[in-house]
Amino acid sequence: MNSTTVIDTKISFKKTLIDFKQLVKVGLSLSVVFSAISGYLLAVNIINYQTLFLLAVGGFLMVAASNAFNQVIEKDTDSLMKRTMNRPLPAGRMSLNTALIFALIFTVAGTGILYSINPKTALFGIISVFLYTCAYTPLKSVTPLAVFIGAIPGAIPFMLGWIAATNELGVEVGFLFMIQFFWQFPHFWAIGWLQFEEYKKAGFIMLPINKKDQSATKQIIFYTVMMIVVSISPVLKITGAFYIHPITAIIISVLGAVMLYYGILLHKKQTDIEARKLMLASVIYITTVQIIYVIDKFLH
Repeated sequence: MNSTTVIDTKISFKKTLIDFKQLVKVGLSLSVVFSAISGYLLAVNIINYQTLFLLAVGGFLMVAASNAFNQVIEKDTDSLMKRTMNRPLPAGRMSLNTALIFALIFTVAGTGILYSINPKTALFGIISVFLYTCAYTPLKSVTPLAVFIGAIPGAIPFMLGWIAATNELGVEVGFLFMIQFFWQFPHFWAIGWLQFEEYKKAGFIMLPINKKDQSATKQIIFYTVMMIVVSISPVLKITGAFYIHPITAIIISVLGAVMLYYGILLHKKQTDIEARKLMLASVIYITTVQIIYVIDKFLH
């Protein structure tokens, strides 16, 4: 094999790896795994590193499967939007069959790995893939309620970690679910606002009544308030073994107030600048809050 062939092989492998990363949305998948790990750490006193590893790998595979199925279904609409037209499927660098095989392998492997932790963890992993693929994805072009449906699989990872640790469906699981469930509305509606024209090209309805107006921003504000209330509710000791100190609740309130501030600014100014600030604030919020919860737990 000459040097030119070796270089061509390396370039081809690198391109294939980049396409694979785009298919499974590695960044998004890792952020979901982070949520699951946070939920696990909140539930345990002694960390079982084998369980933690299985949760991370199994969780990653299930999210990767969801993303791959999503891109198979949306190959044609992805080709209409600047943000997605260079993905491997619409760009023609990967076949539908290849992507589908990847998605199926990820689903089977992910389910098996999560099942080895406990059956409930596997069940909620499957529910997440099913709802994202078979409900949220096809409904995006039909109804704004798709965001509500999509918020369910989006909220499962945080509670999945707790289930992996305890094998129980208690009040704690419900609150972990609600925190991430309510968070998703301001987050995704901010993205829907920013990508409104692009989504319109693809026929996706990603704002409450498919308009960039104050009816949308009122709902953003409402769900942000709901998110803050649920996020600090563990301080009241109504959430079972999931409890936070008052100082932690204050810190989380301040973080939530920042998101609310940008939501109110978007309501007043109705510009993409405010929507982008809200979107970034929401990403910082959910990541930071999960870290704070874990730190608080180990300071008990």
